[in-house]
Amino acid sequence: MKRLYIVLFLIISHFAVEAQVRLPETSPKAVVKQVVGLTDVEIVYSRPSARGRSVLGNLVPFGQLWRTGANDNSIITFGDDVVIDGKTLKKGKYAIYTIPNIQKWEVLFYTTTDNWGTPKDFDESKVALKTTVKEETLTRPVETFTLAINNLDTSSATLDILWENSYVSLKFEVPTKKIAIASIEKTLAGPTPEEYYSAAQYYYQSNGDIAKGRSYIDKAVEMSKNVPFYYLRLKSLIQAKEGDKKGAIETAKWSISASEAAGNKEYVEMNKASIEEWSR
Repeated sequence: MKRLYIVLFLIISHFAVEAQVRLPETSPKAVVKQVVGLTDVEIVYSRPSARGRSVLGNLVPFGQLWRTGANDNSIITFGDDVVIDGKTLKKGKYAIYTIPNIQKWEVLFYTTTDNWGTPKDFDESKVALKTTVKEETLTRPVETFTLAINNLDTSSATLDILWENSYVSLKFEVPTKKIAIASIEKTLAGPTPEEYYSAAQYYYQSNGDIAKGRSYIDKAVEMSKNVPFYYLRLKSLIQAKEGDKKGAIETAKWSISASEAAGNKEYVEMNKASIEEWSR
């Protein structure tokens, strides 16, 4: 009888899981991803619809802080610092809050993003940037609340807010020129010591062209003012693999000194063990 109860319980549990009802959300979540110039911008928000209701000035009161969407915070993430209304907004994640009014809206970027709706205790110090934007009247109403990135060029775009008959467009500038110039200068300057080290490590670990790996680690060591102990460790391993055990021992001793200076006991022991092995 006990076994029968267990079987019945499992059958009922199975049907209970299978019978879970899926229903559409009244304010479905949306994700907007856009590259502006060379900067990644992402918006995650929920989209309520008017559904016959009077929205601005009623459902969303004028003059009061609004979550700018529904449910969780509407969140915008900038991959680089941006400039809004002449002020710098640091790269990162922000909740978008607004204070709608007739003819103009205040737009606030808030550093805490885990609120349901507006913060229980609003903290002015968490407002990373605040600005005022002109509100325009749409000739054709928008049924579903919309956040969008529009009016793209290589150095700027707009964060657009649309619902019912209202349209707000906030311009932000991205540091495309700065990023592009830094990329050009880095490329023309050639590989860094760390890039040479990584290339040498690949050739060593993949049993590739060990001579090429040796040339890359030599470059990494040559270009470094204070040669990292792990560069020297890799060089000694490559030398040993080439058959140059004498050179490998000398480099391993150098790596021991650098490891001791860095306080890395693990590398000291590894180098000592290698020297003992290569000295046989």
